[in-house]
Amino acid sequence: MPESTLLPDLLAMTAQRSPQSIALSYGGLSMNYGDLSTQVTQFACGVLGLEIDRGDRIAIYLEKRFETVIASLGATAAGAVFVPVNPLLKPDQLAFILRDCNVRVLVTSPERLALIQDVLPLCHDLRHVVLTAPSAGAGQLHTQVAGSLGVSLWSDLAQCPSLPAHRVIDVDMAAILYTSGSTGTPKGVVLSHRNMVAGARSVASYLENRPQDTLLAVLPLSFDAGFSQLTTAFSAGARVVLLNYLMPRDVLKTMAQEGVTGLTAVPPLYIQLAQLEWPPAINNTLRYFANTGGRMPRDTLNTLRQRVPQAKPFLMYGLTEAFRSTYLPPEEVDHRPDSIGKAIPNAEILVLREDGSVCGPNEPGELVHRGALVGMGYWNDAERTAERYKPLALGTPGRATGLPLQEYAVFSGDTVRMDAQGYLYFIGRTDEMMKTSGYRVSPTEVEEILYATGLVGECVAFGVEHPTLGHAIHVIATRAQDTGASGLNDLINACRIRMPAYMVPASIEMVAAPLPRNPNGKIDRKLLSTQWKERHAA
Repeated sequence: MPESTLLPDLLAMTAQRSPQSIALSYGGLSMNYGDLSTQVTQFACGVLGLEIDRGDRIAIYLEKRFETVIASLGATAAGAVFVPVNPLLKPDQLAFILRDCNVRVLVTSPERLALIQDVLPLCHDLRHVVLTAPSAGAGQLHTQVAGSLGVSLWSDLAQCPSLPAHRVIDVDMAAILYTSGSTGTPKGVVLSHRNMVAGARSVASYLENRPQDTLLAVLPLSFDAGFSQLTTAFSAGARVVLLNYLMPRDVLKTMAQEGVTGLTAVPPLYIQLAQLEWPPAINNTLRYFANTGGRMPRDTLNTLRQRVPQAKPFLMYGLTEAFRSTYLPPEEVDHRPDSIGKAIPNAEILVLREDGSVCGPNEPGELVHRGALVGMGYWNDAERTAERYKPLALGTPGRATGLPLQEYAVFSGDTVRMDAQGYLYFIGRTDEMMKTSGYRVSPTEVEEILYATGLVGECVAFGVEHPTLGHAIHVIATRAQDTGASGLNDLINACRIRMPAYMVPASIEMVAAPLPRNPNGKIDRKLLSTQWKERHAA
């Protein structure tokens, strides 16, 4: 059997091997690999009937459901590019994405169409809307929208005759994933088939995914780590349970009911989950839990390991521009729990100085990712692409001086250090680092100590310009459960005991839980710091 090189091949090849194996579960229903592959092909034929060209963009604005997965893979099977839009985004945010990457086809539901139809005429390249079937009680199906847009039903696409897909090779575009846009407008990260297939194989290899696995998809599919739950599972022949959860308890309930063996989530969710009692059944089936999207507080990690002692913890670091960069093997967690590990398979991670030279052991520098997972840049944004995707200097490890062509790598903007054994440690975002009283301080370093006090549920630290200190450190936090009569003074005193004087926050503001999230589920540090500065402006 030939090796898969394109994204839809991951599904098609597993469907050939095990057509009756369950691929997806959602809302009490399941779909096997054979049926899923057939529906992906039908969708591809349907959109080809809409006269899309090679590389045209197809946006999917849906919650997690079968049609979301089918449309994503079906777009690439047709030779087009899928653009998953976070279902939490508002109409104007959706319209920005549709205009920014010149979307031709939008896949959505009748319920969502009712909310967004006023902005669609502003999307100059949009030609077709594909509607899923209405849910019970959804009201009359919208069959017309303003302007010259064609409207097709999902069921109509399945009836289209077979059409040849556009020729595609592995360096062609497969997806455009939009970042949350916490600074400026969202950026569309362009990923090739090679990027996504290489990422799926790499992650599935170190997580040791296998056909017997059941992975829980709790992260948005518009988030690279969220979509990875699909690609890693399909490459291994595993099952994915789609969950649009409302409360952390829904996650635990589903894990117990579905026999989940693998969970990948972001720290804010793990912080909430760690404060709950876990059904004993989870420990009988959960094989691993993986962290992404930021550093997990050590206290949270310790609590999770107590909740599910049989599960292996995988601490990971990644960025959308290069998908996944590092992981810490579970056997190293007790020895170096603060480390983000080493490079994942088929990637090389460098720590470089500003002049491009390699840092020495434990010397802070910028994390730089090279290899098959390096994306294709930001869509239609040469300036911001040049800031993040840069050529490696000749003589850099892996770049012999006789190579005449440039190789581009992702310069992450994250400051890290590498110890003598090659393990990496995250220090902070370059644009978030605080310099106070002459010391450079990472917000995550402050937050880690705050979590260790046991007096906060969630927290963010950020710097505010100060005439004498450089930056004054400010914190916004929620109270931890079961802290009794402990208050703000107790927390400040705990900081003074655990922190050097220059690191003690100038102020701590306690607010109601939970802290606001960005669309990818991370605590929105930028929003909180901006709101704080606006409230305290002179």
